[in-house]
Amino acid sequence: MADIQGIMENFKRGVAEIIGEEQIEALIRRYYDSGEVFYVKVGMDPTAADLHLGHAVVLNKLAFLQNHGAIVQFLIGDFTAQIGDPTGKSETRKKLAREIVLQNAKTYEQQVFKILNPAKTKVMFNSEWTNRLGASGMIELSSTFNVARMLERDDFEKRYKAEQPISISEFMYPLLQGYDSVCMKCDIEFGGTDQKFNLLMGRQLQRIYDIGKEQSVVMMPLLVGTDGTNKMSKSLGNYIGVTDTPHDMYGKVMSISDALMWDWYNLLSQKSSEDIELIKGFVADGSIHPKAVKEELASEIVTQFYDENTAFEAKQEFDRVHGAGELPSEIKEYHVSSPAWIVKALISCKLAVSSSDARRLIKSNAVSIDQNKILDEQLQLSSGEYTLQVGKKKFAKLKVD
Repeated sequence: MADIQGIMENFKRGVAEIIGEEQIEALIRRYYDSGEVFYVKVGMDPTAADLHLGHAVVLNKLAFLQNHGAIVQFLIGDFTAQIGDPTGKSETRKKLAREIVLQNAKTYEQQVFKILNPAKTKVMFNSEWTNRLGASGMIELSSTFNVARMLERDDFEKRYKAEQPISISEFMYPLLQGYDSVCMKCDIEFGGTDQKFNLLMGRQLQRIYDIGKEQSVVMMPLLVGTDGTNKMSKSLGNYIGVTDTPHDMYGKVMSISDALMWDWYNLLSQKSSEDIELIKGFVADGSIHPKAVKEELASEIVTQFYDENTAFEAKQEFDRVHGAGELPSEIKEYHVSSPAWIVKALISCKLAVSSSDARRLIKSNAVSIDQNKILDEQLQLSSGEYTLQVGKKKFAKLKVD
């Protein structure tokens, strides 16, 4: 006999809000009673090439439900990506070229199966039904909601009051996301807390189009990125990609603050809530050092996307470089012509973003050549091979020809 209450308690861990919790429990119970599966939707617009740990927060929860009767409908918004989700945006997004959307969509298909069970996942594209809507279908869809209600959405309201432009296509985005739920006939939809308006739109449109069900909504917290301030985002550079190398993945996890580490445990770890609280207690009374707990988290995350042996090797590499002060075993190599001005060399090796950034790094004693600190921003490098280092984590091999 399945422990439905226990399953629900584990499911709710880390969840920010659930609308229709009783329905989710009933779906799981029905699966164990009769073997009937249910359908869970998550949609991602392929506006960038790679998924990151922020996406993994939702995908991990979906993988959990796959063990208890869920068929995941992984929706790639190849149509809606060309409009752009206005959530959290202060201006209209630029339209993405369809070729870029399709290219990014292909990488999404490959990456989600690092977490989801392929046998219990159906990859779908919303252009399949949106392209068939036509002009009359779009007009019918747009008539289901009025402008006043649309302007109640927080980001639209702020932009309207600030007299910032809002395109009509942006009003269509939440309607199209809701229409996806109609066509997919999903029982549950997942999203971030910033997606509440769009997620509820799906419930409303399922009622209006009378499909015989009304989806539950599960909202997950937004994962704070490695900077400890903003939500994880590729555009902010505070992300860990699911395709990052094991060494980069491990090192980036180790770079987060001790306070942020507990949020990551709750949202990314497979450990039970009881185990996490137990570890917290050990750290609080000094029985375990926070660094050891963070190492455990870093190893678990690398293991999830690779394997235990790779995670062990990543830890050894991290300890060797950051503990013993040795150089990494693999360092990316760059070539420049002689003579090479150190400022330009740092930019060429992607260790600095601009001349002023490179000068600032040199002045702050953050730059080393062959493990020797330098302070001369006018330094010229003659022909030869050099190992450049910025801070404790950034390395590059430089060949001056």
